Parts: sequence; C-alpha cells; structure tokens
Amino acid sequence: QTFTAWCNSHLRKAGTQIENIDEDFRDGLKLMLLLEVISGERLPKPERGKMRVHKINNVNKALDFIASKGVKLVSIGAEEIVDGNAKMTLGMIWTIILRFAIQDISVEETSAKEGLLLWCQRKTAPYKNVNVQNFHISWKDGLAFNALIHRHRPELIEYDKLRKDDPVTNLNNAFEVAEKYLDIPKMLDAEDIVNTARPDEKAIMTYVSSFYHAFSGAQKAETAANRICKVLAVNQENEHLMEDYEKLASDLLEWIKRTIPWLEDRSPQKTIQEMQQKLEDFRDYRRIHKPPKVQEKCQLEINFNTLQTKLRLSNRPAFMPSEGKMVSDINTGWQHLEQAEKGYEEWLLNEIRRLERLDHLAEKFRQKASIHEAWTEGKEAMLKQKDYETATLSDIKALIRKHEAFESDLAAHQDRVEQIAAIAQELNELDYYDSPSVNARCQKICDQWDVLGSLTHSRREALEKTEKQLETIDELHLEYAKRAAPFNNWMESAMEDLQDMFIVHTIEEIEGLIAAHDQFKSTLPDADKEREAILGIQREAQRIADFNSIKLSGNNPYTSVTPQIINSKWERVQQLVPKRDHALLDEQSKQQSNEHLRRQFASQANIVGPWIQTKME
Repeated sequence: QTFTAWCNSHLRKAGTQIENIDEDFRDGLKLMLLLEVISGERLPKPERGKMRVHKINNVNKALDFIASKGVKLVSIGAEEIVDGNAKMTLGMIWTIILRFAIQDISVEETSAKEGLLLWCQRKTAPYKNVNVQNFHISWKDGLAFNALIHRHRPELIEYDKLRKDDPVTNLNNAFEVAEKYLDIPKMLDAEDIVNTARPDEKAIMTYVSSFYHAFSGAQKAETAANRICKVLAVNQENEHLMEDYEKLASDLLEWIKRTIPWLEDRSPQKTIQEMQQKLEDFRDYRRIHKPPKVQEKCQLEINFNTLQTKLRLSNRPAFMPSEGKMVSDINTGWQHLEQAEKGYEEWLLNEIRRLERLDHLAEKFRQKASIHEAWTEGKEAMLKQKDYETATLSDIKALIRKHEAFESDLAAHQDRVEQIAAIAQELNELDYYDSPSVNARCQKICDQWDVLGSLTHSRREALEKTEKQLETIDELHLEYAKRAAPFNNWMESAMEDLQDMFIVHTIEEIEGLIAAHDQFKSTLPDADKEREAILGIQREAQRIADFNSIKLSGNNPYTSVTPQIINSKWERVQQLVPKRDHALLDEQSKQQSNEHLRRQFASQANIVGPWIQTKME
C-alpha cells in the first residue's frame, strides 16, 4: 500500500497511476515512466509489443538504468518482475526509493537512513511525548508525524490537543493534513500501524522521506533568513547588547529559579478537576509563559555570541558577564528547568490517569453497591418473618421451595459482593481521597451480607424443622383418623343396640339378652383404652404444635370425628348401659313372674283335666 502510494505520487505527474504494484509493472512501461519522473532523465525508448520478450526487454532497460545509478540489484531479475513476483517487485521498488528518495538526504555529516533519522530527531526534539529512535515503533502513536508537520507548518496542526493514548486519531490527522495541504499522498493505514507490534520500517521510511523532501526547500530558506537576521542584529544592536545581556540574564535566571520549584511540586490533588486545572496551568505555562522565555534565552545566546564576535573583530577584550550569569550558567539552569518540566508533565498525566481510573472505579463501586442495596432491601424482614408457624404442611413445602430459590439468588449475588469488596480494596491501594466513605459503605454491605447469610441459614433450619414437625403431626392426624373412624362406628352401633327395643316371651330369651349384654359390657374397658389411645394421639399432635409454637389451622384434615364427638358418644354409651341393665332386669323379673304363673296353670290343669274326663265318660 505504501509503495503503491509512493509510486503514484510520482506517476501522477505524468498523468497516470498504478492499481496493483505486482501487476502494473509487469510490462515495464510504467516502471520506465516512474524512473524518468523521479530521475528527470530520459530512458531508452520502450518496446510496445505484448509478448513476454518485449516485457522482459522493457524491465531490463529499467533495471539497467537503476544499476547505472550505482545501485546493486541482488537477485532481482526481469523475469521475476514480468511474472508478477510480489516479493521481487517490492524489493525493486524499495531499492528505487532508497536510491532516489533517501540516499541523497544529508544531515550533519550523516546521510541516507541515518540522515533521515537525525533530521526527524532534530525536528521533533521540542515536542512532548515524541522520541524518535527508529522507523517503526517510534511512530506508532502518530505524534511524531504531527510534530514534523507542526514544526514546519504550525498553523496546520493543533498539537497541544493531541493525546498520546489516541494513536488512530493522531495518525489519521497527520495523514489527512499532509495529503490536503502538503501534497503528500496517504501511504499508510492508521489501523495497520496501531494493530501491528512493529510497523513496517520500509513503509515508514518511505512516507517520512516525503516529508523531508516537502520541507527541505522551506528549511533552506529559513536557515538563510536566520543568517541574514544575525548579520542585521550584529549591525543594529552592537552598542546595547552588553547592557541588555546583564539585565536579560538576571531576569531569565530569576524566572527559572521561581519556576523550577513550581514544576517540582508533586502534591497530588483529590479530584480530576483540580488536576486538570494544574494541567491547564501547565499548558498555559507552555503556551504563554515559556515561549517568551525561550525567545529570551535564544536572544541572550545570540547577543552573547554576537557581542563576543564583534569584540574579537574589534580587537577588544572578550565580554565577561557577572558571576553566575554566564551562558553556561543559564544553560545549566535551563536544563534543570527542562528536566523538571518533563517530569512534571509525566506526573500530571499519570496522576490524571490515576484519578480517572479512581473515578471510574468509584462510580463502578457506587453502581454495584446501589444495585446490591436495592436487591437486599426488605430481605432481612422477609427472612425474619415467622409465617411458617401458621403454615400447613403443603404451605411449608411451598415456603421451602421458595426459600431454595432465594438461596440460589443469594449465591448468585456472592460475586457482586466480592467485586464490591475488591473494588473498595483497589480504591484503598490507589489512595482514593474518599476511601473512608467507601470503606464504611463496603463494611455495611459485608456486614449485611453476613447477616443475610446467617438469617438464610436460620430460616432454612426453621423451615426444615417445622416441616419435620408438621410431617409428624400429619402422621399423627392420619393415625388418629384411621383409628377414630372404626371406633366411632363401633360406638354408633353400640348406641343403636343399647337403645334397640326387645320383645321376649320366655325366661330363656331374656337370659340370652342379658348374657349378650354382659358380654358387651366386658368389652367396655378395652374400648375405653382404645378411646384413650385415640385421644392420646390427638393430644400428642397438639403437644408438638404447642411446644414448637405451631398454630394448627382447622381440624384434622383426614376425618371429621373430633375428640369432642368421641367423648360425647362415649358418655352417651356410658349412660345407655345402665338403662339397658335396668330394662333387661325388669324384663327378666317380668318373665320370671310369667313363668311362675305358667307353672301354676299347668299344675291346676293336671288336676282338673282327669275330673273333666271322668265326668265326660
């Protein structure tokens, strides 16, 4: 992509361009045209045929021209270019870029790559967060590109608004400005640079070389202007330089002396707003207060050197400033200022990042705490309620299922509580200014969480205990019902029998009824024991309920025969038994009288009968 853009930046001067770098150079025509544009020389006339041999001949002409410029083409042959070998094609283009765009760069006795690197370092030296050491990772955050543009065209870039932590925006800003105002086409992709651990060095060098060529002419003009200014300054200011130097040096040293303690102050603030105000003050210092001092320092050095030169040319003794006001003294003080400034800026940015993280963590803590507190609202009251005391067995089972669901919900919130505690711990470790309130709130949440856990455990135990007790009571109710029903039927049958009318004609019949009644009465003790056992079951169920404060609702669900009914019918049976005794005894007495009369009648019949029979004869 970079090599294609670089080639097109030159080919467009000839009214053409390439789309695919490993395809469009295969016939050699555009390759020859590219070399003509960048060299300003004419190459041999190309062959216009479509055959492979024509293409190879054209590419060879281009390669021969490159070789004529002192470039060694190692392992790059025309056949590979014609065949569309991407690796060889890119290698050839890189060789062309090195020869025609980079090799001729010369900066302070260094040339080519080293010269280009030195040029970048010199131009970006005054800029914060820019440290160009290579042509790969030094350019990833985009600040170096913006610094190069701003150094030469400050009106195009608002450098102070750029952020080191937003590399994509920085890169795109530089690329767009360069393309729009400097006629440097976009050769790189911001996303590729940011997402690559080590950007491609050749691509960066190619693009940066375009900046060098764009600005080199302007730089030469600037250098010439500075020299003229210096000459004029020598001619115009020779008389008052010596007087001004002392005052300017004193003022500058005093300003440095006042400023360094301010820059060395590392007292952290509690809020981002306060730190941002410090940063704004620092930016005002960089933008408003320092630039005039930079100019004063430069002017002071110019004045001193100019003065010494003038004095030397005039064969006068060299100027010796007052003690402590030498240029070396000012440079030493300025270095201390720069060092304090650099450290101060790093501290400000780190402190703001720390406070931003703290604010983010504090907001995260508040959100999680609020959500948790909203969830816990009413939970203690719910866990403390004793609704199980009046619940039926089915109700208690439903309450247990509901409690199990709550326990699952409680367990799910355990992570939130741990996160809240972890955030609070981190805020403490990062020295958050409002840690006491955070700690108090966190402690309250943890204490409440412990209470909820204890109450949850207690409620489960109470529910399970009540369930077990209700199951016992339910079993007793069922046993009561199973025994009360037949006993009730027996009493109802006994009452019917005891109240049943009887008609007898002989003593034998009444004696049989008496015997049956006596047999019935002999069963009453066992029946009474059964009654007591049945009532004991009911009393046991009630005792369990009373002992455990369980309020039983309604009657036995398995029977309508209550202890009151059993006792009432039993009392009725007890009342009917003596009545039956009297009735049977009265009937027995009556039958005994009748039997006596029957016997008298029978004896008289034995006397009258023979008499009647004799008379009849």
